[in-house]
Amino acid sequence: MAETEDMGNEWSRIENAIVTSFRHLRDRYLRSSRRLLGEKTPLEVETEPTEATPLQILPVEVHLYIMALLSPWDLCRLGCVNRYWNAMVRDPLLWRYFLLRDLPHWNSVDHLSLPHAALLGKPLTDSTEHDYMTAYLRSSPESRKHRKWSHPVYGSVTSFFFSLVPQAEPRFAMFGPGLEQLDTSLVTKMMNSPGLLPLASLPQHQVDGIGSGISFLFNNEYKFNILTLYSTTWKERECARIEENEVVNKLFVQQGAHVAQGDAESAQGQQPTYSVIPQVQRACRLVDGFIYMANAEARRRHEREQERLQIQAMIDPALGPSSRPLLVLCCVSQPDVHRIPCVYVSHQLQLGQLDRPWLAHDTDAQSLGGFLQGIGWILREVGRL
Repeated sequence: MAETEDMGNEWSRIENAIVTSFRHLRDRYLRSSRRLLGEKTPLEVETEPTEATPLQILPVEVHLYIMALLSPWDLCRLGCVNRYWNAMVRDPLLWRYFLLRDLPHWNSVDHLSLPHAALLGKPLTDSTEHDYMTAYLRSSPESRKHRKWSHPVYGSVTSFFFSLVPQAEPRFAMFGPGLEQLDTSLVTKMMNSPGLLPLASLPQHQVDGIGSGISFLFNNEYKFNILTLYSTTWKERECARIEENEVVNKLFVQQGAHVAQGDAESAQGQQPTYSVIPQVQRACRLVDGFIYMANAEARRRHEREQERLQIQAMIDPALGPSSRPLLVLCCVSQPDVHRIPCVYVSHQLQLGQLDRPWLAHDTDAQSLGGFLQGIGWILREVGRL
């Protein structure tokens, strides 16, 4: 209850700050307009309005209410009406308000659109101006729909000849706590949802002692393979899930885990590093990309720093090209479970520091919501769509 009241007070402070800013902008615009009219000839004055328009003299609280109902594109069009609305629309506080309001509801963010964490935590008293408008337009999913994929002009020709050459299906390594901690198994739903994701083939032979993965069809046409990497045995995972305990992840080896007693004090405070076990290293060299299953359920405690280090170990450039994409599925068990928005998960995992294409997408295991959109993205990134 106290947290809800604090959030309500914060929104009230932001709205009051915007209203105050709008008043200053309107007063400055009206004074400027009167001064400019005083410098014009009588004939020019007759063609210029000497007073504010009826819409402009409405309370600024109404202006804010109207703007809050408009899409980003409509706001940009409103800014083209005249100098007054251009100044209103460009108010940094207004776009900060929109960014904080809408960001928790965005279901995806990628390496080109993640808003900087510093923009989100600035106090209202901070006098430094930031371009929140650009941050919003770059980050919002609606704006990213208009981003064009960069294909060469000869792409259609090469794709035709490319289609004539037999290709191995793209293979993705899937790992992460979301595979094991959720009440609903996403992998089980994948294998039992032929209407959404038909099975193309089941594992028939072993690859590097791990398995050959499972092949699916995307849009009933594009074949791809997912190699699922669990951290431990099914029995251990199930016990940990029921008791909500952490299990020792057997995919990774912590470097420097065995130190002499005399070195224990010097080792304290140092950031641990991880490497993947040899079997997984061989598998990582074969895959075309990675899918990380992050547990995004707000009710659980998450070890994001440890997760971040394990992601870095899995995508280590020593194990393959650094251009291979990473899809982060911010997964909850069911659509109605309170979730951590994907933008916040991205900051917690410090995805913005990665040197490869990545996408974080909200997903729920029950309906596979968001999963197919993520698969479509990673297939495009590896050139199969």
